[in-house]
Amino acid sequence: MMRTRQTTSEMIKVPAKLYRIGDIVRYTPFSRQTLHNYTTMGLIRETEWTEGGHRLYDESVFERLSKIMEMKKTKSLFEIRKILSKEESSARPKINGRPVDN
Repeated sequence: MMRTRQTTSEMIKVPAKLYRIGDIVRYTPFSRQTLHNYTTMGLIRETEWTEGGHRLYDESVFERLSKIMEMKKTKSLFEIRKILSKEESSARPKINGRPVDN
């Protein structure tokens, strides 16, 4: 995900900020193991991987984790996964009623 800024004559591409699990642990109440479990379950998704095999997450992970934290008050992780999957599939572009990958 790249952001662009327009200067007087040129476009400068600003790379999206990516976070390692350790960064997310520092900024949220979630443990490294919980984040790993959420990734494995598909509740959150890595954006990229480093050459060394570390997962990298974009800024949207914080909003997603906030949403999960709020839903955990009344729902199981299984229910949360179903809800988030349904939201994702309805947000994807469709052709003839079928989701298409970008």
